[in-house]
Amino acid sequence: MFNMLQAHNIYIHVPYCMSKCNYCAFFSRACATPDWKEYENNIIAEIKYWGEKLGQISIPTIFFGGGTPSLMPIETISKILSGINLAFKINENCEITLESNPGTIDKEKLSSFISTGINRLSIGIQSLNDDKLKFLGRRHDVKTALNLLENAKKFDLNVSADFIYGLPEEKVKDIINLCKDINQLGLQHCSMYELTIEPDTPFGKMNLQMPSNEEMADMYSAINNTLKLPRYEVSNYAYPGKECNHNKNIWDGQPYIGIGQGAAGRILIDNQWYEQLGHNEKFEKLSDTTRAEERIITGLRQVRGVYLDNNVKKIINMHYIKSNPDLLQITSDNRVAATEKGMLILDDLVLNLVR
Repeated sequence: MFNMLQAHNIYIHVPYCMSKCNYCAFFSRACATPDWKEYENNIIAEIKYWGEKLGQISIPTIFFGGGTPSLMPIETISKILSGINLAFKINENCEITLESNPGTIDKEKLSSFISTGINRLSIGIQSLNDDKLKFLGRRHDVKTALNLLENAKKFDLNVSADFIYGLPEEKVKDIINLCKDINQLGLQHCSMYELTIEPDTPFGKMNLQMPSNEEMADMYSAINNTLKLPRYEVSNYAYPGKECNHNKNIWDGQPYIGIGQGAAGRILIDNQWYEQLGHNEKFEKLSDTTRAEERIITGLRQVRGVYLDNNVKKIINMHYIKSNPDLLQITSDNRVAATEKGMLILDDLVLNLVR
């Protein structure tokens, strides 16, 4: 075991889904009846491994992502959380998020999840139009999604919902109408993801006629101008205090453990960063320069920007920042943040920012 104890966030990957969506390029597989006991044993074994390697570090956030984590039996998630509590120190106010799909979780199961410690629910609604849900390959309809949303709100959970925009033939007016409908849902957090066509997906083989880059940029601006929720990251919107702490921590460069097949992490041990996959897939040192580059990439996604610590200062192009005040600004809390205009060309900004 190493000497210096450093808090780490935890991401746990649940790879199972009822079916694969037409756009999905994540590591997941359709499996109606997974061997949950085998999955549970493997995850707990990884947790024990990291507990022995890192010591009784504190855990500020836990995020169950997928896949479809809401397919898990209550006993599975309960034992996993117990395993984390045995190996580490779960903070008293730890944010514990469960990604979910409508149709996989009823009111009773939701109540049981809450009893295990889940206090934040991320719902994959994706669209408020049944025809578009079918096109995306989703198994639920709008009514089912809204029922789950209402049940979650009744339990006073911290709730988020995901939506996808930029489908073939969609126009700016469609996105404005979508945002107006979202405003009526009473959400305190939502994610708005641009539809990206990946090669090894059903959509990747369809030769779809997608909106132009200019139309996508106009849609992006329309979301920011129409949603009541303020944006705090490129694709995420929330009222102050309702942001996803797990993602904020990772975007800001805090260490995190990736647990489960294909789950990546960034481990910090005695001031040395490591790139990690699972507990035996990969564990390699990262240079301070590489880690600083990663922090610039993720930090700039946030409206608050990337913190200018010494490692970031060594590689960031301050001349470029000062020469482009319409794209970038230095904030009062010693961060570099992209402006509204800069957010539209983040990839180009990063190329110019890293010396």
